[in-house]
Amino acid sequence: MSKKKSTKVPDEVEEVAETSEPVQEEEKGCTLTQEEMDKVREHVESLQKKLDETVNLLQRNQADFDNFRRRNATVRADSYEEGKRDAITALLPILDDFDRVAGSETKDESWAQGVLLVHRKLMETLQKQGLSEVETEGEFDPNLHNAVMAEAVEGVEKGKILAVFQKGYRVKDKIVRHSMVKVSE
Repeated sequence: MSKKKSTKVPDEVEEVAETSEPVQEEEKGCTLTQEEMDKVREHVESLQKKLDETVNLLQRNQADFDNFRRRNATVRADSYEEGKRDAITALLPILDDFDRVAGSETKDESWAQGVLLVHRKLMETLQKQGLSEVETEGEFDPNLHNAVMAEAVEGVEKGKILAVFQKGYRVKDKIVRHSMVKVSE
């Protein structure tokens, strides 16, 4: 990724170095022989090589960390959604119980109203988290429904849903429980 930088030596220094006479740097007053100049060049080249290797290593580490961060964010989001689905699935038997209570008759009207209120609030809360009922009208779909009974009925097409024994639910786009239905054959 990084380009190798070449060290440019001024022409005057190269000409002097070829003569094998001592090279004198005017500003600092230091004198180098050709051998010493070659050693300095080798040392500068080795330092440049180490620098390039370090830069490459740092770039690879940065890319690895960016990949890790993206992967971790995806795993975290998936885990959160899976945990939400698991919690909602654990509450489905309670919803079934509320449905059974709502369908039964009672003499205490205020108690029945209270149960229906709690059921409605629970459903609203779960719907905010993405819960929805699986449609059970019309055709049987094995991806959405679980046929536990089949019955031949005159005048009804094969594969139509006749009765629902247990509601099915999905959370967002994932089915958490299939509807248990009776279908026509």
